[in-house]
Amino acid sequence: MNMKANIYDFTATALSGEEINLDQYKGQYLLIVNTASECGFTPQLEGLEQLYQRYKENGFQLLAFPCNQFGQQEPGDSDSIRTCLVRYGATFPVFEKINVNGQNAHPIFKFLKKRARNLVGGMVLWNFTKFLVHRDGRTVKRFSPWTKPSTIHQYVENLMISSGAESKT
Repeated sequence: MNMKANIYDFTATALSGEEINLDQYKGQYLLIVNTASECGFTPQLEGLEQLYQRYKENGFQLLAFPCNQFGQQEPGDSDSIRTCLVRYGATFPVFEKINVNGQNAHPIFKFLKKRARNLVGGMVLWNFTKFLVHRDGRTVKRFSPWTKPSTIHQYVENLMISSGAESKT
């Protein structure tokens, strides 16, 4: 039984191999995304970076989790993932490749899916599914892969305004 109370109770391994406690992001707004280097949605990395740059000074973090479960679109190792990130100018934190569905799904995604279900019982349907997390650790919104990062900024703004954080945009 998973006794984790919020997203900040988890750890994940960074692409560099370092074990990261998500409690280092406590008090920040998070957008957590499963990514893939060879997906039709991969160009979203550029928009995700723009979102990250726009709000990072306001306590916003974007955390990317590469995944190879959908169409084998993340077949490479950490070096090939880094190459893709550089190609799109991505500077936000990226973690090691994980599973987001099934028995071997990473605990972070099990947690997120339970708190932000969709029409198919919570499964992640494809690469670039996005979860917006309030700075108090609550999952507040789930975005489909088809949701462009440029449309997410309004949700981030509204979340910051409703919780009293000032935006510097």
